[in-house]
Amino acid sequence: MRICRVRAGDEITYAAIDALSDDLGITDETLVAFIDGHPFGDWSPQGSVARARDVELLAPVIPSKIVGIGRNYRDHASEMGGEVPAEPLMFLKPSTSVIGPGDAIRIPWQSEKAEHEAELAIVIGRVCRDVPRERAAEVIFGFTCGNDVSARDLQRADGQWARAKGFDTFCPLGPWIDTEFDWTDAAISCTVNGEIRQSANTGDVVFGVPDLIAAVTSVMTLLPGDVILTGTPSGVGPIVEGDTVAVTIQSLGTLTNTVVDRG
Repeated sequence: MRICRVRAGDEITYAAIDALSDDLGITDETLVAFIDGHPFGDWSPQGSVARARDVELLAPVIPSKIVGIGRNYRDHASEMGGEVPAEPLMFLKPSTSVIGPGDAIRIPWQSEKAEHEAELAIVIGRVCRDVPRERAAEVIFGFTCGNDVSARDLQRADGQWARAKGFDTFCPLGPWIDTEFDWTDAAISCTVNGEIRQSANTGDVVFGVPDLIAAVTSVMTLLPGDVILTGTPSGVGPIVEGDTVAVTIQSLGTLTNTVVDRG
């Protein structure tokens, strides 16, 4: 099932996306079926539907926190001049960095080198702590596409990543959450203005999804809707005003955002 969060008129609600092709497509005529309740709790079909053209897709979730994982693809660790860590390298992005599909990534005046990072995002479905890797699937609600936008010059200057990865609009998520997605073998790519920048497979990660959930929950309690970004492959590069950035994960979806200067 694919769950989205939409604005329909003045109301923001959750809905299920109907009749998607295996490949991700959504058209103006695609049906969205509204649900009563919250997808992380009790919910039921509302009984009403709308055409996709009549609603606005929003970020599928507003998490209490986003846990990023650094250097989780060997080729990306190499291009960044670092070694693969012995255990998952964690950092946090604020919930205020989240935007949805179609929203603009705003480049802050403080940075002269913002970069894209295509990532698979895990969406947590229940309160959890100290989850053993063999039970990781029990706490996953689903998966979505993410873009861990980073001010690379500030990341290097600061020596830590809070400012570089924490700006408003620096965490695009979407376009929906797929509750049945198989993370072990899916192509992941990023294009800028239609040009391929990143191309890899989600199965190429150093630490897989069960390992990440076990590691993160050994440190902090995760809440329903929290997100773990699983790392980015090689090919990260600059984005500037006027660009269109698209993160595509096979059988999951495409997350597209424009780029503007914040001023």
